Amino acid sequence: MTYPYRAYGLTLGCDTPVSALRPEPTDLERYDIEVSLGPETDWVREARHLPSRLEHPRPGEAEGDNPAFTLTSFGSREFFELAYGDEALFFVDAVAERLWGTCLPPLTNEDVATYLLGPVMGFVLRRRSVLALHASAVCIGGQAVALCGESQAGKSTTAAALALRGIPVLCEDITPLIEKDGRFQVEPGYPRVCLWPDAVEKLFGARDALPRLTPSWEKFFLPLDGGNAKFEEQRRVVSAVYHFAPRVAEADAPRIETMSASEALLNLVQNTYMNWLLDRSQRASEFDALGRLVTQVPVRRIVPHLDPGRIGALCELIVADAERVSAANDSAAGISAR
Repeated sequence: MTYPYRAYGLTLGCDTPVSALRPEPTDLERYDIEVSLGPETDWVREARHLPSRLEHPRPGEAEGDNPAFTLTSFGSREFFELAYGDEALFFVDAVAERLWGTCLPPLTNEDVATYLLGPVMGFVLRRRSVLALHASAVCIGGQAVALCGESQAGKSTTAAALALRGIPVLCEDITPLIEKDGRFQVEPGYPRVCLWPDAVEKLFGARDALPRLTPSWEKFFLPLDGGNAKFEEQRRVVSAVYHFAPRVAEADAPRIETMSASEALLNLVQNTYMNWLLDRSQRASEFDALGRLVTQVPVRRIVPHLDPGRIGALCELIVADAERVSAANDSAAGISAR
């Protein structure tokens, strides 16, 4: 049996139910990605016999910001193995149309699905040449607003706080950008926001106020099921990007600061998802695309306050600024349509 899902603008045909995803209403003849989370498949067995090469971390180099992760290619980069330190393992073919994942006890299929919907789908997007920001995205004024920044910058916490104030969430941590009809649009991810315990405590007053992702993960998740928070299921045009700066204790924080186009471009180049995967040609293409993005939409710096109690003020600031941008975009569109 095949379970049909959609995530990040792609259709997934899974041989195992994935509780974090919403089923597609109808079966499709062909899926963008065939996903197997069961026993090892024939194509994976055959791939393992091909010559292998360690891609990340590169031999002789530092392992980067995730030493528990290795990426190995097989053949002439025909297949890729993504291996994690806790024994979660994935295989993806070169064009990212087939994907297999597994794990060893005590991990379960829920653990595999957690990796699948996060870094593994990030890898899939990059293999498919999809521009993806290391960002969360929400829908304000009918348009997508990206919250960009480094790990632990507060992107997911702010997205969750906005969601609890009635703002629908498009994506969490990975924001795919599709350029269509001369405009950049965000594809919806999946209906959850993943949060560390301290973030849960900031938002709900208790570290265990939300369900855990899995028994073996420290993280929790806010379901975007229409109860306390909503998921935006439609692709939305990007109206603004906010880049999170380090938190400060200054009296005028939180605040929004303007950025020059060159500064904005540099920040976005540094905050695309898994950018270490790209070769020189892909980097050049991505640089050009980001250059077009910063000429189309404002990219602004968010300076949060160290005090977690000021997250409400931060949300109000983002919503007010994004609504002004959205209204200006609507006005400009109306003028150009006359």
